[in-house]
Amino acid sequence: MPRLFKTFLMCVVLLPGLAAAQLPKEVIEGLRAVEVPLSNVAVVVQEVGASRPSLTMNSRQPLNPASTMKLLTTYAALELLGPAYRWKTEAWLAGDNLILKGFGDPKLNYENFWLLLRNLRGRGLREIRGDVILDRSHFAPVSDAPFDGETYRPYNVPPDALLVNFKSLRFTFVPEDGRVRLFVEPALPGLELVNSLRLAEGPCPEGRAFRDLVGAMFESKPRPRASFTGVYPAQCGEKDFNVALLAPEDYVAGMIRQLWAEMGGSWSGKVREGVVPAGARLLYTHESEPLGETVRDINKFSNNVMARQLFLTLAAELVATPAQAENATRAVRQWLALKNIRAPELVLENGSGLSRSERISAASMAAILQAAWKSPVMPEFISSLPVLAADGTMRKRMRYERVAGSAHVKTGLLNEARAIGGYVLDRRGVRHVVVMIVNDPRAPETDAAMDALLAWVYNGPTARAPSTLRPPAASPRNP
Repeated sequence: MPRLFKTFLMCVVLLPGLAAAQLPKEVIEGLRAVEVPLSNVAVVVQEVGASRPSLTMNSRQPLNPASTMKLLTTYAALELLGPAYRWKTEAWLAGDNLILKGFGDPKLNYENFWLLLRNLRGRGLREIRGDVILDRSHFAPVSDAPFDGETYRPYNVPPDALLVNFKSLRFTFVPEDGRVRLFVEPALPGLELVNSLRLAEGPCPEGRAFRDLVGAMFESKPRPRASFTGVYPAQCGEKDFNVALLAPEDYVAGMIRQLWAEMGGSWSGKVREGVVPAGARLLYTHESEPLGETVRDINKFSNNVMARQLFLTLAAELVATPAQAENATRAVRQWLALKNIRAPELVLENGSGLSRSERISAASMAAILQAAWKSPVMPEFISSLPVLAADGTMRKRMRYERVAGSAHVKTGLLNEARAIGGYVLDRRGVRHVVVMIVNDPRAPETDAAMDALLAWVYNGPTARAPSTLRPPAASPRNP
């Protein structure tokens, strides 16, 4: 018998008078296949509404949950702010100047910013004679170093009270007639675009491998420049690549010049930082979509920037402005205490899971999911989670398994962390909370083990006597 499996079986602890619920052998085999020791894994399975879990392992161990931390942030926000909460963005006039004041809207995207400007035109503003002033004072400045050194990746865009279109450019590659056509949206004035791509055969890589293959190079100074000088596999078909290249003021300036000109307006001024001065006149207030809709984008697509915007909104609305992360943490902790959820191990940095320092236990995450199921905001919260094999980050997982469509599960992934958290409706019609967190250099390779756990919960029966699985403090890496 392989040593890892044997060691695990020797360490099952039975509760008095009860049979043990064994960690499924398919899960153990999945972990063993990628040499992840059980000491680096935490699991909780618990029927919704049950007083005790049907399966736990390392459930109190503080671990990095990666993007499953968004479950806590979005659920707290739904209860504390309400599903109907909307962000606003104000447009003021002060003399010849136009002032845009932001309040942290996570989704002031290209279309919504166009609508904002269109409403200014509809209210009679034809010419902006002065400057455009950006009032970003609702949030305190954030000066994080880029996560993993990925300076231009959109997920590294820091929170901003006036965040327009995620400050991102979308490059679209279209292979046609033996060449690769390339265009960018928004096509901001002053952006230099170099396309020397050659169409080639071969598989289409993802992420960093794709960027390296197409020879992507970006510069923001002395002028913005994007160049693509490699090869483009025809198998990729049409593909998008998003980049955050410009400073906020330069990006907004480019957006206004492009869109305002398309609307027939004129503007020759510049963009600068400032605040709404005394005596300014409010011209228009743009409102975002409701929070109940926003959390769907955050959870289904694991949007880190939107999660961080929401986290700071908690600070601004519940503690003080300018919003700071530590105040958001205080608001979340107070809310957890009111719900009688003890999570002494909880460490929050930005509420998105894009962090090396954030920590939570599987037991605390399961308690949060149990509370969410009984909450008045349960429908909005559950509908925000990816549906297994159907959408979001779970769209390609277990597509041909019986459990497909029967689970709402949030995923998390960092270099050394992999996690799932959510709900599985088993084949008997019973719903379960399921949490699994892995912290290990090979954690990204544990999808098969996590899928096996979801399948096991679906197939059941899981209504076995509760037990706690306690592997040794250190398990051998090589079976």
